Amino acid sequence: MKVLIPSALRSYTQGGHAEARGATLGELLADLDRQYEGIRFRMVDEQGRIRRHIRIFINGTQEHDLARPLADSDEIIIAQALSGG
Repeated sequence: MKVLIPSALRSYTQGGHAEARGATLGELLADLDRQYEGIRFRMVDEQGRIRRHIRIFINGTQEHDLARPLADSDEIIIAQALSGG
């Protein structure tokens, strides 16, 4: 399925979109990491949780659960929150 990649992670993918597969969100992120080594660590912490500054949307709804099942028709958008003062 097509995954929209935020600009902060495009150094891994060399583009704004990537193709990945997985029955769950966690599997999809693991597939991205197989293709683009190190990208998963930028999105998922050592405890297996999505990092606080990363937002993942599936069909327009924010998702936090890596076990969430996916369908081939799902639209995946990864966004990175901005912070500052």
